Amino acid sequence: MEELQAVEHIIRKDPKVIEQCEISGIPREDMHKVYCDPWTIGYDERHGNLVRLQQALMYYRPNIDDNQYQYPLDFCPIYDSGKGEIIGIDIPKVRRPVSKAPALNYHPAAVEERGGYRNDLKPINITQPEGVSFKLTGREIEWQNWKFHIGFNYREGIVLSNITFNDKGTVRPIFYRLSLAEMVVPYGNPEHPHQRKHAFDLGEYGAGYMTNSLSLGCDCKGSIHYLDAHFPSRAGGVRTIKNAICIHEEDDGILFKHSDFRDDSTIVTRARKLIIQQVFTAANYEYAIQWVFHQDGTIQPDIRLTGILNTYAMDVDEDTKGWGTQVHPGVNAHNHQHLFCLRIDPNIDGPKNTVFMADAVPSDAPVGSPENYYGNAFYAKRTKLATTGEAKTDYNGATSRTWDICNTNVLNPYSKKPVSYKLVSREVPGLLPKEGSLVWKRAGFARHAVHVTKYSDDQFWPAGRHVPQTSGDPSRGLPEWIGDGSESIDNEDIVLWHTFGVTHIPAPEDFPVMPAEPITLLLRPRNFFTSNPVMDVPPSYASTPSQVLAGGQGVLNAADKLSKLAFDVVGKVKELVGGETNGANGKSCCS
Repeated sequence: MEELQAVEHIIRKDPKVIEQCEISGIPREDMHKVYCDPWTIGYDERHGNLVRLQQALMYYRPNIDDNQYQYPLDFCPIYDSGKGEIIGIDIPKVRRPVSKAPALNYHPAAVEERGGYRNDLKPINITQPEGVSFKLTGREIEWQNWKFHIGFNYREGIVLSNITFNDKGTVRPIFYRLSLAEMVVPYGNPEHPHQRKHAFDLGEYGAGYMTNSLSLGCDCKGSIHYLDAHFPSRAGGVRTIKNAICIHEEDDGILFKHSDFRDDSTIVTRARKLIIQQVFTAANYEYAIQWVFHQDGTIQPDIRLTGILNTYAMDVDEDTKGWGTQVHPGVNAHNHQHLFCLRIDPNIDGPKNTVFMADAVPSDAPVGSPENYYGNAFYAKRTKLATTGEAKTDYNGATSRTWDICNTNVLNPYSKKPVSYKLVSREVPGLLPKEGSLVWKRAGFARHAVHVTKYSDDQFWPAGRHVPQTSGDPSRGLPEWIGDGSESIDNEDIVLWHTFGVTHIPAPEDFPVMPAEPITLLLRPRNFFTSNPVMDVPPSYASTPSQVLAGGQGVLNAADKLSKLAFDVVGKVKELVGGETNGANGKSCCS
């Protein structure tokens, strides 16, 4: 990371860079206002991969507090990290001068100049007067039958290990290790040198290295516990990031509810969730990575994208040819994708697991046949992924496709189906760069939504161990591990690799700073428990038919006494009529 810091100081003094800045309309004396985001060069056949190179994406800040991404420059210096100098500059055929548009900033002073902040927000206070419900022993956490270890490393960031669930006294293993192992952000402008813009933020930089120090009441709200992170520095010392991980609980709405229309007997139980979170900054973008644990045995990886669009210079109202969007005068934000690779090392009631692809499909039997006379039959078609080649599968929204990670050696006593955890993921865009492209070759993990491999001690990085400046010839990581696809993954110690994410076609609403865009998926227990595992979570309100008939005797009402009506209409009515009043049906129920 220290190398990235050095590039900006070098470009400000380089004569050829100064010359290009002057051509762009920046006076020589303003070089201290020139900034750059250094990216590893990705791969450029002119330079190969025997020298360590950065490409400097150039920007200008007329004022130190201005948003630099509003003033992109149109040329790209190449920095040699070994020599510590600029060895070349990529210059476009069509020159675009730096924008002269007034600054559009998002800091408080700029907002006040444009009319100020909203003044109609009332405080929301989150309190846990009796403390939190989780227990931490070193790095091992226990919460609501869950128990697991929280690790953190320079590359993946948060790593969760030895994940178990206490099922009525039986501690059952579920996952050996979960982590976000890689990601790629390919940009969609084919013009040189934009083909190099496809960042592997984990493999090239490290989600741990780039993680933020989180702030109480800002990044995390409520009763928070923090964990620090420690990394080696370039000089051999230790760099500590305070509050790199935050751990907290949140209310999660209704856990389950049922009301009987016959007599208004009701039960409603509210849910809560545990969140393990980090936030890392990759130059312009922020990624909030949350691992959400639910009381019912569900694990929910959740990612929120925010920060600032990567931008490029353009003439005002220039034709972007569909590869980008003018989000502000003179600012072109190129189309791109954020594709994340989740590494799932399952241990579903033991290490021998098998993956099945599940598709909701109509019956094969025609309408009018004895098996499907009225034509309404449908079922879950399950396809065993028996080899690494068969496991290369893609998402299909038309069949609500999911993937079941099963232990076929253990059957649910009621359904007679294997105990399993289901991967439910619907935000799964395909890799848009074409087969044979530079991105396609370098990001082999992103060619399919799911890959499954047999566990190996040295297979952690799906784009390869060393990602910067790989050419993709041959493709590293998953493609080389899978080979001819013949290896058996049936009832073996396996790893499932899942690529998911979002395709981002920018719009003015994303600028100058982007509202958080969520991406989420679920790992849900299916045929794992013998019944609803959260019936023992205390309800907020519960009444049975017999209690209703008895005039409410014995009804459980543990409703939150802090909650109150936003507009106390009932109180106003009582005040006016001088008497008591009830709700529409005279019952009390907390949802």
